[in-house]
Amino acid sequence: MKRIRMLILAIGVAFFTQVAQAQWTPAKRLTWNSGDSQYPVIAVDPSGDLHVVWQDSTPGNNEIYYKRSTDAGATWAASQRLSWTSTSCHRPCLGVDSSGDLHVLWADDPVGNSEIYYRKSTDGGGTWTASRRLTWTSGHSFVPDIGFDPSGNIHVVWSDYTPGNHEIYYKKSTDGGASWSTSQRLTSNAGASISPVIGVDSFGHLHVVWQDDTPGHWEVYYKRSPDGGATWTASQRLTWSSSMSGSPVIAVDSSGHLHVVWQGSASGNVEVFYKKSADGGTSWTISRRLSLTSGVSFTPVIAVDSSDNLHVAWADDTPGNYEIYYKKSTDGGASWTANERLTWTSSYSWEPSIAVDSSGTVHIVWYDNTPGNWEIYYKKGK
Repeated sequence: MKRIRMLILAIGVAFFTQVAQAQWTPAKRLTWNSGDSQYPVIAVDPSGDLHVVWQDSTPGNNEIYYKRSTDAGATWAASQRLSWTSTSCHRPCLGVDSSGDLHVLWADDPVGNSEIYYRKSTDGGGTWTASRRLTWTSGHSFVPDIGFDPSGNIHVVWSDYTPGNHEIYYKKSTDGGASWSTSQRLTSNAGASISPVIGVDSFGHLHVVWQDDTPGHWEVYYKRSPDGGATWTASQRLTWSSSMSGSPVIAVDSSGHLHVVWQGSASGNVEVFYKKSADGGTSWTISRRLSLTSGVSFTPVIAVDSSDNLHVAWADDTPGNYEIYYKKSTDGGASWTANERLTWTSSYSWEPSIAVDSSGTVHIVWYDNTPGNWEIYYKKGK
């Protein structure tokens, strides 16, 4: 009987942990523009300052913009424009290295096809280097992602149509972005390989996930490099669904465990799924459904804090329009809190980005067209 009571108590504690919820600030609007402000990405530097980049059509074509907060999101500086082109800049990514330097990449098509461009700030976003073109291809290069290893090397992946179908490419810089290696093709598939995301562990191993329709529909694939990008393993297929698995993202904890979330319709409804590797990508747990809603769950993102807690956010139309939802795991993905709804709007809240500071505070940005055009919003919780 004593063992039964202890088991009941343990189950009760686990249940309480599962439903405990964070406290969140009200949503704060970060942009007031005449054009559409979309695809925001947020990052936190080692000092705790917040940095956000996005694409904005206010000038008449899409350009890259930036703003920062030096007081944990209480106030924000005026927006800075980072690109000046006559064409269209889109889908920026943002990374912060261990020195606090900011690195921004995006795709731009001033030469008739999209190429990858790069800028850097060494003073917390006060000033920026000139834009630098990183790719010269005959096909479209787009949707870059960035990571940093413990030695400070910069690693970039993107999708490129140069071979005649979409493939994943990679390059690196060992001198803080001053020079870059030649582009390296990572996939050679019959189908399209798009939307790569890179993670780097504490050993400097590189881990890339992407979505691929080689099987005849979208599935999630993975590969790694154990030597800083010099060589790569064969591609691994991580999902086997009868319909669609896509938009994967990856995070790496302090033990080198890999955590991947994606959107998939294996359950008959588009939901957020999760799986984990505790051996650096050699083997993986079975897929686990996280969102469990009656609506469609899209565009998940994941972050790991300094205590190895996992934080996931996504857009979900269960309320009748898309709103931002969140959940957390404090035990390496074994159990998760209940879904928390973070927004209540009359229109769409879409494509969240998430970052966690050293105190464990979670910072989320997204874009919302409640004002009549797309604007960037922010909130934080702990």
